Amino acid sequence: MFEKFKFTEKQIKNYYKSAVKDFKIAYQSDIPEVTFKFCYDVLLKLAIAVCAKNNLRVKARKGHHIELIKKLSDFLNDRDIMVIGNEMRSKRNWDLYSGGIIISEKEAKEYRKWIKAIILKVKDYLNKNFRFL
Repeated sequence: MFEKFKFTEKQIKNYYKSAVKDFKIAYQSDIPEVTFKFCYDVLLKLAIAVCAKNNLRVKARKGHHIELIKKLSDFLNDRDIMVIGNEMRSKRNWDLYSGGIIISEKEAKEYRKWIKAIILKVKDYLNKNFRFL
């Protein structure tokens, strides 16, 4: 699912910046489904950034979202990422393939608050070996 690859600091920084940009969209949206979808994208982009920091490039294959979430959970030593991330992945799949889901305003706010905390954890993690964020 992953291959070894040496990323530059600039590439890793760009992955992180892209996640933060998506978070701003999630934060500014008044539409719960938009907030949810962008929070899920943020989670995946943060996982890609952390994997890149560890010289791992994900291959787009069946199940790669599951593996990205697992790697992020492992690298940050945070089991909640695996649990909540897979809950989000499942809801996203139901929305795409099973006729849609309804995300409440309360749920959207909870996901937004949670993903903000993950962004800060990833920022700290990425800054351990080099200072760019």
